[in-house]
Amino acid sequence: MSLEQQLHEGIVALGLDRSAGVDAAAEGRLMAYLRLMVKWNRTYNLTAIRDEAEMVSHHLLDSLTLAPYVQGLDALADVGSGAGLPGIPLALVFPELKITSIETVTKKVAFQQQAKIELKLANFTVLSARVEKTQGQFAAVTSRAFAELADFVNWSGHLLRPEGRLLAMKGVYPEEEIARLPRGWQVTESHELKVPGLVAQRHLIVIKKI
Repeated sequence: MSLEQQLHEGIVALGLDRSAGVDAAAEGRLMAYLRLMVKWNRTYNLTAIRDEAEMVSHHLLDSLTLAPYVQGLDALADVGSGAGLPGIPLALVFPELKITSIETVTKKVAFQQQAKIELKLANFTVLSARVEKTQGQFAAVTSRAFAELADFVNWSGHLLRPEGRLLAMKGVYPEEEIARLPRGWQVTESHELKVPGLVAQRHLIVIKKI
């Protein structure tokens, strides 16, 4: 199976061709991002995953499982985004969603800036900064295997609007981390995420200030 076919079948399996209108043009942009990531990864070690088919499942499709939970929002921050995950895939399929990516590692910031230029991502901004020192007000703040939930809340909570949500992408259900959440914050939703081509557990933990 080609990488393009793998991506297409994964998008269909997630229902994003219908619910989010992810079409052939969007799939082409996602593949262009993947090729750029593969190219940079040879020199800059952006991600430990080297196999391109694994990149489709573990990076592109894994990021796109967040799509139903951010669709319709106007502004999203992506914290500790590394090579731009999940922010860049989401920016590619939701051009109306303004995404701010916050990353501290210089080479990863440089890659994201290049991706913004090459992919013409007008709705995507990269900040080279620590999240706790970043200002802004967002409808949601997401992280993908970034930190323990308590740290995510303490470092990122100030970026949320009053009704905003923290969207933490995790592996196994983080029961012990949830128990350590700071006072005044609680999990309002949790969703098991099914990633096509990936057998490992994935969960989305939605956290709000109460």
